[in-house]
Amino acid sequence: FNLKLSPAVPWSAVIALGLTGLAFAWLGGKWAPARTQAARKSYLRAAPLRPGPFALAVTAGTLGIAALAGFWIVLFQLVKMPGNSADFSRLPLLTVAVSLATAAVIGAVFEEAGFRGYFQGTLERYLPAPFAILICAIVMAPEHAATQGFVWPTMLFYLVVDVMLGASAALTKSILPGIVVHAIGLAVFFAIVWPADKTRALVSQSGADVWFWLHAGQA
Repeated sequence: FNLKLSPAVPWSAVIALGLTGLAFAWLGGKWAPARTQAARKSYLRAAPLRPGPFALAVTAGTLGIAALAGFWIVLFQLVKMPGNSADFSRLPLLTVAVSLATAAVIGAVFEEAGFRGYFQGTLERYLPAPFAILICAIVMAPEHAATQGFVWPTMLFYLVVDVMLGASAALTKSILPGIVVHAIGLAVFFAIVWPADKTRALVSQSGADVWFWLHAGQA
């Protein structure tokens, strides 16, 4: 609707982020009776951390994103994958930038709240954390494959991503560092990694160049 009315002004981002904030507050028990409020807060696992552990978790996650970027590029050059075919070339730059940043934040908030908070947090009450993390990652696989293709490299990549974010939630007992890391990761892949996929050649066709080995080392 925004693109049809006024593509140069991304006003829908404000609405989307506002609704996301309200939904996150509701998931954390806002506007609920006292008993329900405590339960929702516990399920969401959005407890604030001390600055030291928070910074350490975000730093570790950001380094993980750097490694995962290399991992994706290597997989993409080893195996033919559908990739991400989005084309933003006809949209105004401001609209693209704001939309991608908004999508990164929204995707991070809802996936961390729903999967690493409510779902994985519940599993951890009954199972050891590694099993809870793995089950959560497997359950999320169809969601990722629906947008990136049902091929084994895509499934493997997202399994590693979800295990990384799941480990962060389990170790810190909070989804807040994961939300920051997840948003950074989506922004990096939306803006840098996925748009370049269309230019990558398979190693089997063109051989492995210096960039391929640099990305392998990065991974």
